[in-house]
Amino acid sequence: MNYLFNSNPLRRYPWVSYFIFLLIAVVIYTWALQGLKVDFALVSNSWPYITDFISRLFPPDITVLDIAIQALIETVQMSLWGTTIGAIISVPIAVASANNVAPKWLQWLANLLQNAVRSVPSIILGLIFVAATGLGAPAGTLALGIYTIGYLAKFYQQAIEAVNPRSIESLEVIGASKLQIAQYGILPQVLPLGLGYTFWMFEYNIRAASVLGVVGAGGIGFQLKSYIDGFEYNKATTMMLVLLVVVTVIDAFSSQLRRRLDSM
Repeated sequence: MNYLFNSNPLRRYPWVSYFIFLLIAVVIYTWALQGLKVDFALVSNSWPYITDFISRLFPPDITVLDIAIQALIETVQMSLWGTTIGAIISVPIAVASANNVAPKWLQWLANLLQNAVRSVPSIILGLIFVAATGLGAPAGTLALGIYTIGYLAKFYQQAIEAVNPRSIESLEVIGASKLQIAQYGILPQVLPLGLGYTFWMFEYNIRAASVLGVVGAGGIGFQLKSYIDGFEYNKATTMMLVLLVVVTVIDAFSSQLRRRLDSM
């Protein structure tokens, strides 16, 4: 029996398994490329048009810097409230979908809700709330809040499911209540991860808010689309540069904070 097991060619020649994996990957990517129907001749001749468009973006028009800063402040405000609303609603959904906490039927319903929210693009959410509240930041804030639920609920769920079961079992042995188990066994392990995910989502929502401006949901994206529609590319560049600076600063701050939370 051991002879048959050891004579397995995949064990004797490990490169065979790597070759098979590589072959499968090549087949899958070739199939996907055929579906794209890429015209390589057209792509090779498109560089002059790309460089021409990029050249129109420079130099930036700093005369609209004050407008860019005001729009950026509105974007940050939208992202802050949208992320907070989404995070608060995500907590009970994550608890209900965690396989080490909730019953199977509740897990199924909660996961279905998560999948339903994630399947709706942010622009569609923006259109829905623009129709409900009109153009402006309120529509964008609500759209970001719902959009956030689809991701933070999943992240929180994974953090809850990653809790060390021994800590929960030890609390159950000493007769701790459900609330005490959640307070002393689950929350200390989930909190650092949960806060890290929330700050990442806040940073992401600042970029997502700029996309929502396409449908009139406020923020810097609305100004950016207005300038592009009016062929004022130099002013659009100023908007993008201001957004780049703020996203970079927030990314550096959140990275430092996540490292501190991970060390906890």
